[in-house]
Amino acid sequence: MESLHPRVRLLWVLSTVIQASVLGVIAYLVDRFAVSLPQTVVVGGWVVLVVLGIVHAIAAHRIWRFDLQDDALFLLRGVVTRTDTSVPYVRVQHVDTTRGPVERAIGLASVVVYTAGTRGADITIPGLRPERATELREQLRDLANESEATDAV
Repeated sequence: MESLHPRVRLLWVLSTVIQASVLGVIAYLVDRFAVSLPQTVVVGGWVVLVVLGIVHAIAAHRIWRFDLQDDALFLLRGVVTRTDTSVPYVRVQHVDTTRGPVERAIGLASVVVYTAGTRGADITIPGLRPERATELREQLRDLANESEATDAV
């Protein structure tokens, strides 16, 4: 099974820092205009959130795996709740590569696999080198086309 690029941990940590900072600003505004909060609570809460985010990013990277099997894309992920997902190629509708601004800055991309169905009809594989993301997108497209041809009635 293939793992994600190690730089995805940086992406996840940056996301946690941004989210913790937004919560810190909200706590500051609450302190300023509503209820008085000790500054150590606000700063301490921010530090705890960032540390938990770092631990989560490291654990998630160790667990996250994917594999192109004979008839399906298989994914293993989840820190607290482990999720094993098998996406039959015949269910694949289309495949995209995406690169947000932070991903571009650290040289990563994601592959989004859209499947037939309504609930959870897309799967994202984050933390890939752009070349690998493009290659994976093309492989998935070809496998989906092949499975569609063999699944025809």
